[in-house]
Amino acid sequence: MGLGPNFLWGGATAANQSEGGYNLGNRGLATVDLLPMGNDRAGVMAGKIKMLEFDDQHFYPAQVAIDMYHQYIDDIKLFAEMGFKTYRMSISWTRIFPNGDEEKPNEEGLTFYENIFRELRKHNIEPLVTLAHFDVPVTLIKKYGSWRNRKMVGFFENYCRTVFNHFRGLVKYWLTFNEVNMILHAPFLGAGLCFEPDENEEQVKYQAMHHQLMASAVATKIAHEVDPENRIGCMLAGGNNYPYSCRPEDYARAVEKDRENYLFIDIQARGAYPNYALKKFERENIHIVMQEGDRELLKHHTVDFISFSYYSSRVVATDPSVAHETAGNIFKSIKNPYLKSSEWGWQIDPLGLRSALNILYDRYQKPLFIVENGLGAVDTPDENGYVEDDYRIEYLREHIKAFKAAVEEDGVELMGYTTWGCIDLVSATKGEMSKRYGFIYVDRDDEGNGTLKRSKKKSFYWYQKVIQSNGEDLE
Repeated sequence: MGLGPNFLWGGATAANQSEGGYNLGNRGLATVDLLPMGNDRAGVMAGKIKMLEFDDQHFYPAQVAIDMYHQYIDDIKLFAEMGFKTYRMSISWTRIFPNGDEEKPNEEGLTFYENIFRELRKHNIEPLVTLAHFDVPVTLIKKYGSWRNRKMVGFFENYCRTVFNHFRGLVKYWLTFNEVNMILHAPFLGAGLCFEPDENEEQVKYQAMHHQLMASAVATKIAHEVDPENRIGCMLAGGNNYPYSCRPEDYARAVEKDRENYLFIDIQARGAYPNYALKKFERENIHIVMQEGDRELLKHHTVDFISFSYYSSRVVATDPSVAHETAGNIFKSIKNPYLKSSEWGWQIDPLGLRSALNILYDRYQKPLFIVENGLGAVDTPDENGYVEDDYRIEYLREHIKAFKAAVEEDGVELMGYTTWGCIDLVSATKGEMSKRYGFIYVDRDDEGNGTLKRSKKKSFYWYQKVIQSNGEDLE
């Protein structure tokens, strides 16, 4: 069978990890700008350390990132040379509304992204655009408490209405919130939440979740009204949980942990809070405040497709003596003895991708899109910037084989595949440049030193061949 002729091969980045230019073009300050390198980064992402301004004690890698703000034309040429059919990127909300609560948009920001979309179109690359990729205007945190406040839905609606209208005909594929379930695991990263002492954090997170899900439904509604050709997706931080043993308790824990993440997509794709969530809220005394019409909006404005990131599977156990966890990643996991790990401790499980695709497709019966997948590794370039990254090729090859099997043998409906960090960029979890994912090497280190020069890795030419053959030539 093979993949269809319209399969969307490409790569993915996020504005905050690649653009830089944080104070140019009348852009406002966003949450993602304020994630520092070093030991405090995890505390800031979790909403435990309140950092709403820059200080002199930290280095903030997103301020410059890889300077795509100035170099996007040359970067897009490289993507086109690889043969990209699509490029997943995000719009920085604060480029369009610097404070988030203005009535009228920043024209410089609109022009910047219009130029990018036209450049992509010039090379026959379809933009796939994330509206909020870990991105909240800091002013909205200071004035309103971010997504804990219902007013955020209106601010997001104004932002969405603006970009849907302005980029009508230039962008067809949209994602609402990147890894929307991340609010439970890194609340500041996912939703700009900073917790106050003695605050009921679970109550705050799930109320903020409701506001984000309402905003997603509103965005879906507007997108379809503005242009019936628009296709709107949700986005899950994917990867299923395996039970550590065949003990029924371990299996039940794995089901429970998976449901934590499915909850968001159940609502966005099916249009209602599932009973298991309502029972959880009842048990844990969590009260979701809803307005009249919320349930109807969720019901009638579900997403067109489901996208997700996949890097690894996870393992859970109920026995507290099973405590050997993997290193790295926001999602903690017990080590799987049957899998190898990356240099950052992420376990490599291509078959888990096939399983995830089947589970999601069985559950929702909607088209799927793998919008993040890749291997973070230390690359050692030669004097010309060339990297022999066979380890990355091997990782991607096995994952491509897995999703091809899901399509060809299992009948999963898959729209496309965008590898994460198609050009080296700033790591979301660690803020490092040394954790590289790209086909294109960028000369910049963890301290911000380097020329920012781009150079092609071995994987650049390999992925070019994969795309040319529509996934048939993986050697």
